[in-house]
Amino acid sequence: MKRFLALLLALCLLGGFALGECPRFSPEEYPHVDGSTSMLPLSRALMMASTGVSAQEAELRISHSKTTLSFYALVSGEADLLLVARPAQEAFDYAEDMGVELEMRPIGVDALVFLTSDKNPVDSLTQQQAVGIYTGAITNWKEVGGADAEIVAYQRNETSGSQVMMENVVMDGQPMMDAPVEYRPSEMGALVDEVASYRNSADAIGYSVYYYVTEMYLREGVKLLAIDGVAPSNETIASGEYPYTQYSYAVIRKDEREDSPARQLFDFLTTPEGKALMAAQGYVPAA
Repeated sequence: MKRFLALLLALCLLGGFALGECPRFSPEEYPHVDGSTSMLPLSRALMMASTGVSAQEAELRISHSKTTLSFYALVSGEADLLLVARPAQEAFDYAEDMGVELEMRPIGVDALVFLTSDKNPVDSLTQQQAVGIYTGAITNWKEVGGADAEIVAYQRNETSGSQVMMENVVMDGQPMMDAPVEYRPSEMGALVDEVASYRNSADAIGYSVYYYVTEMYLREGVKLLAIDGVAPSNETIASGEYPYTQYSYAVIRKDEREDSPARQLFDFLTTPEGKALMAAQGYVPAA
């Protein structure tokens, strides 16, 4: 990953092809960028490409307050540009209540993936089985071809990007069963850790964002489940063959002036050069 960042930065600084049209700003001019945890690598790479700062400085300067909270920051004027998954509806309601119009553009495609212990004999679920587990209709692994063991199903908190994605692309309106607090980790990494280590057994299942668990938080002892026999990958996500996909977005306020750094970067991310930047970080750019 660091080699990719170094190459992209060099191309931008030299006026090379891949990032020849990257908008250039000083670190002081650079807008306040916020968003989802899974978009942090892109956010930092964008700052490096635009300002020429090092990876270490970009890491110090760029932090994200998570999906839904970042929308509150944008509406309140504490952020200028979001790189983000789709938030909970309350974020849009808040913007409307505050009289703030937003501009959202799809910039990438990510996926909701299910993870379990690599000791679990189950490698694939059907879409119906995934829904059944999280409505509480399916409670034992033997019902989906596994061992005779209770399914321990982890969830996320209501406003997290992965929870919103779960409800939108998997449950599709069907209510999820209640889960005790200890089965709702507040952090994405904590869920992965819990699934990997739950009582040293293979009984747990959880879900996360594909990019996060394959590029940002790799964890031994965890595997991703196929859905209807299709394993998640950049290729199956891009083609739509893997079913649980959703756009990621660049978002600004609609009244952002045309020549502002935030709007210039917003526009850049949908250019061929912007898509090249995303692809170099391992993301799937939107078509």
